[in-house]
Amino acid sequence: MESSIRVLMIDASTGFYKLTRFPVGKYFGPVDIGFHLASKYNALTIGTGVLAGSILPGSNRLIFTGFSPAWAGFFVSSMGGAGLIFDNLGINMIAIVGQAKQPSILYLNRNHGEEIHVDLSPVDIHAIWNSGRKGIYSLMDYTFSKFGYRYENEPRILATGPASSVTDFGAIGSAPIRNGEITFVDTWAGRGGFGSKLLQQHGIASIIYGGTYIDEDFRDRKVADSWFEDKYNKKLAAKDVEATTKYRFDENFETGGTFGVNYATMGGNILAFNYKTIYWSENDRKELHKNFIIEHYLKQFNEETIKTKQFKNCGEPCVAVCKKMHGKYKKDYEPYQTMGPLIGVFDQRAAEMVNHHADTMGFDAISIGGVLAWIMECVNDGLIKPSEIGLNGKPKFDIQQFDIINDSLHNAQIAVKIIDNIISKKYEMLDLSDGARILAHKLSYDRGRRIIDKFVFNAFRRKGWMVPNQYWTPGALSPMPIMGKYYMYYGKDFIEPRKLGRENAQRFIKELMLDNMGFCRFHRAWAEDMVPEILGKIYGKKYEYQESIKNIAAWINSRNSSIFWESERNIDFIHTFIKKKFEEKSDVLELNYWYERFDINKHEAAFEFWYEIHKGIHESFKGIIL
Repeated sequence: MESSIRVLMIDASTGFYKLTRFPVGKYFGPVDIGFHLASKYNALTIGTGVLAGSILPGSNRLIFTGFSPAWAGFFVSSMGGAGLIFDNLGINMIAIVGQAKQPSILYLNRNHGEEIHVDLSPVDIHAIWNSGRKGIYSLMDYTFSKFGYRYENEPRILATGPASSVTDFGAIGSAPIRNGEITFVDTWAGRGGFGSKLLQQHGIASIIYGGTYIDEDFRDRKVADSWFEDKYNKKLAAKDVEATTKYRFDENFETGGTFGVNYATMGGNILAFNYKTIYWSENDRKELHKNFIIEHYLKQFNEETIKTKQFKNCGEPCVAVCKKMHGKYKKDYEPYQTMGPLIGVFDQRAAEMVNHHADTMGFDAISIGGVLAWIMECVNDGLIKPSEIGLNGKPKFDIQQFDIINDSLHNAQIAVKIIDNIISKKYEMLDLSDGARILAHKLSYDRGRRIIDKFVFNAFRRKGWMVPNQYWTPGALSPMPIMGKYYMYYGKDFIEPRKLGRENAQRFIKELMLDNMGFCRFHRAWAEDMVPEILGKIYGKKYEYQESIKNIAAWINSRNSSIFWESERNIDFIHTFIKKKFEEKSDVLELNYWYERFDINKHEAAFEFWYEIHKGIHESFKGIIL
């Protein structure tokens, strides 16, 4: 197979482009090349791993890298399935530098052996966003109607929404195109705000790409089966079916997908009402989980999606069929958690309303959900008047008087109104152009610390912020160089902080190893072991790849500018987790120590806990050659 990685450099300010090659061995994929180009040119890179288009399932994720406007550091985001069509361009990556004079569509097409056609077409972006299906979906429709007919095979579109023009956490959305129609199975590169970077820093509103180029992809199933039989005594397909059970259908829980399995197993780990459930008793949390989740929110999902088998894939053939649908609505755990229980919504109709609206506006779903929950609690507690942000009333955050259908709808309607008012920029108290962390500090300067103390977020450098992944575990608030993804340990068990830092670092290396090959982490049960093996079989560079990943992880960590928790609720998130684990098992020496430390002085204990994680992270990279 070809031993160089082909990167198309595109200057959005002029439309000029050139093809650059990077040797496999010195570089291996979109993350290490992306880090190099981001550091040198502030480029936004979009591309696939060298195994894209192969028979290996999950190898067709599209990887986005660059300096994130939200996180304020180097970041990696990824999108399911969108790499399969990208592979038809006959290149591995594009790197966008410069800025178009006005919002434009980037057109990329390659017919057979011809050179790639590159074009920038200016558009009236606000008129498009306000037409048709609105927002990001209207831009997909417009882009397809204007350029789709030029493709011999069906292309793929990456689009931004209004959130990318007014905030630092706009997402990039896409959806497979089937039989001339854009499907409802949307996929997202949300984390990191690369939609905001694409639009604000490069002037690109959407990208359409595709082609008919056929390159030398690994397609020998007999050979692949022999590798898997040597390792697992199973053929590739059988091992992949086993590895993706959770994401398809898990018979142990009679449900499937991240939404189904996570909620079925959550119990007393439920996070709701802007994390206020961390202060509840275990029995109260379990009661909420039973009555509101198991018997209603999850029950609706199982009846409407699981029993009717509304399962789709992200755009590549895959046995996981992890996209769980209900009509036009795709149900994933974290969006339906942050814009579900976290904002006081426990009904599917209400959750569909707010999730779809946030998607239409083109937000990173997890981040906007965390911001909504924070603002809604501030309104509920009287720290922000409803009229100050364009509301007519307060949300319903009282569990004792909560009507699961009507109050969920009420809270969803408030969330939708807040989203609209963020986009309109009519209200200074909803100005998120510099991010939610800066807004929280401004509001707290005027009104006291209680406002920022209700906001759960990771802080990085001077302005960087990230709403954490929705798991009640210290790993979610760790001082890692990239947060908001699964580049950390997120298990439910207690691990003493120094060791947690080391576990985070190991997880970071493994996740980078997958992302640098464009692999979906849903296949990680075998991919973490087999990807280096496969690189060794095809390129003869197994050990070089393993060392390269350690190096790129260390390079990224050398820029680690994590900031100690700025919010009281972050500290309480950790403190209550330790209390919960102490109640479950009080005879663990390290747990006992931290329980007592937090009980005596939680702020001093929090400093110590945070820095112990930090030490574990940094000592894991000690001695790695940079």
